[in-house]
Formats: sequence, C-alpha cells, structure tokens
Amino acid sequence: MNAEGKVPPVPNETPHRPEHLKMAQSLVAETRAAGGLAPVDLDKFWEDQAVAGRDPFGKDIPQVAFGASLYGECVFDELGVDEDRWRYDHDEEWRLSLNKAYNDRSEEIVGKRLLPEKSGGRKEGWPAHKKLHDVFEAENVWQAGSWWLKQSAANEEELKALLDRVEGRNIREFMLPENWAEEKERLTKLGVRPPRYRSQRGPTTFATSIYGSENLIFLIIDNPDLAARLRDNILRVMIEIATVLDEEAGDPSTAPHRWYFLDDNCALLNKEMYDFFSLPILKGIFERFCPDPGDSRGQHSDSAMAQHLPSLGSLGITSTNFGPTVEASEIRKHCPKAVIHGEMAPFTYSRNDEEGIVLEFLRDHEMTRESRGLVFATAGSINNGTRLTSMRLAMAAIQRYGRFDG
Repeated sequence: MNAEGKVPPVPNETPHRPEHLKMAQSLVAETRAAGGLAPVDLDKFWEDQAVAGRDPFGKDIPQVAFGASLYGECVFDELGVDEDRWRYDHDEEWRLSLNKAYNDRSEEIVGKRLLPEKSGGRKEGWPAHKKLHDVFEAENVWQAGSWWLKQSAANEEELKALLDRVEGRNIREFMLPENWAEEKERLTKLGVRPPRYRSQRGPTTFATSIYGSENLIFLIIDNPDLAARLRDNILRVMIEIATVLDEEAGDPSTAPHRWYFLDDNCALLNKEMYDFFSLPILKGIFERFCPDPGDSRGQHSDSAMAQHLPSLGSLGITSTNFGPTVEASEIRKHCPKAVIHGEMAPFTYSRNDEEGIVLEFLRDHEMTRESRGLVFATAGSINNGTRLTSMRLAMAAIQRYGRFDG
C-alpha cells in the first residue's frame, strides 16, 4: 500500500503511445457524454463477433474477436447484493433469480442476456471418480470463496512415502467407484456422455499445492532425483487417468484431441527449473493426447511467466491466457500459431478503468494487427466489481478501433 493506504496499480511495462491516449480519451469522453453508455452498434457488434470468434486468425474477419463477456462472478456488485459464491453455486432458485435480474440489465447495456435463467433440472450423471489430487492424497477444500488443495507432504521423507503409495496404486481400481460398471451400462443406454479428462491444474501449480512452493523449489535444486520422481509420477498418473476414462468411453475415434493446463505458479520457477520439472509433463501429455497438427494445446497462467514463452512455443501451443505483464508481441514471437486470449489486466476491468480498458486494447491490437489471432479478454479471471458498462466500452473499442475491413 502507498502512503494514502491505497494499493497502487501494477505498472504497465509498455508505455502507452500518445496517439493511443488521445483515442482512448476521445472514446471515454463520448461514453461519459452519453451517460456512461459507450457508443456501439450492438446488433452489428454481435454479428461481427460471430464471424471473428470462429477463427480469430481469419483473413476475412471484420474485427478483433471479443472474449471478455461477463458471467456469474459479476452479478453481486452489479445488483448491489452481498457476495456469496457458495450460495450462488448451490442455491439454484436464488442463482436463477439473480441471473434474470442481471440479464434484464445486460440485454439493455450489451445487447445480450448473458446468464442462464432456466433450471437445468435433475440431470443424469456418471458417478464421481477420483482425480489426480486424490491419487496424491491432497484434500480439496472450499476456503475463502474458492477451492484449494491442501498440502499432502511437508518434507522429503513424507514425499518419498507418498510416492511409494502412489506407485503402489492400481489407478483403474483406485479411481473408479464400486457402482461404476452398473452405472456405465445404464447411462450408456440412455446416451449420457461419459466423462473425459482433458484439463488439469498445471504441473508447477499442482506440485506446489501438494508439496509447498518453497519446498518444490528447494527440491529441484537440492534433490533433483526425487524431484524427477515426483515429476514422472505426475505425468504417469495423468496419462493413466485419461486412458482409463477414454477406454471406458468406448469408441477410441471419439477421444478429444485437446488438453488445457492452468498453471499460475509456473512463474515461480526460472527457465531451467521449469524445463526440468514442468515442461516434460506438458510434452508427454501433448504427445499422447493431442499429437496432430491442428490439435488444441492450451495453457492459462495469469502470472508473470514470460521466461517460459520459448519453452511453451517449442511445444506448439495453440491457445494462451497469460498474465497482464506478458506482452502480446512476445507471445506472438514465441507462439506464432497461438490464439492469444488477453492481455487486459483483470484489475483494469474490475476497477472499471475506462481509459485503461481502451488503452490496453489499442496496445494489444497494435501488437497483433498483422498476425491477427487476438481474442481481447482479461489476462486471467473476470472478477466481481466488473460492470456491464465496462464490457460495453470494451466492445465499443473493438468496433471503433479494432476493425480489419477499413
């Protein structure tokens, strides 16, 4: 905090160009003159977005694709309701009532009803199976409005013992519940789609969750053999879980060719540590489950992890969502085929920083104008506090300054 008790904004590493500042100030002035509603042709925006969203690299797209639509996280501040994420997730009647009230506003402000308003009803679902964190004995707990993994080993001796138990497990028998076979037969006849495993907390984040951040760093430095054993077991178990679920799904031709990692904590490792510990896991997973040209290989890491761009680029990443200090031009340099989801800072959006929203769009669009492939979105989560008028302003910035058709 500064002397006034306020949290200063994270400085942008790339200074905004003077002409961009004038453009942003012009659009913001029009927005304020219109009572806070940015000037945008809503029908045309969503028509053009449908084209741009299908292929952000497309030669004939009319404008930059938009990826910062608001969702349930944002209903509380917009409606003046105390935030209660647990109730919102578990009290369907309350959630749908908030969604309807929110949609009445969103339809007027951004031209769409953004949130579901109808009950999904009781849906048939496959019985829950154990996941990667269960194999590594990490308890998943709801705390401070989110799910967190509790550490399952605190030192090298505990880690060795944990890995002994992990290596001794039959993954198929461990992960599938007792009623799996009978439920599989019943649900298959009903046409209920079987579960797949194609997204995972990234290897650095997973390892720091179950073993601790400082512990992992010291482990890689001081005991690389044990670190490699942990790494190899994470990869092995991931492959086994995904293979079991693919086999249970039946027809191998239906197996999805994609994988998406969420690895915020990769920023804690330098390049050498990452290439030793985390990169082999990504490489192994991508080669096994999305090996072909055109397959989807994605990573979210809303942190300052630019040191890993060369490594990720070597894997042919096709989708990125990286931290707000990771410049779009650097991502494009190392990941030429990746759709860049970003790079607007989440706090720029949630603080409803009008000039900042426009300036960050202009910056990212300029960096990717020639290559295309930008989906203007937040570099990370969209948080409560972000208002519909800010979403409309981002749309207006795209429509006014982000067109490719002149």
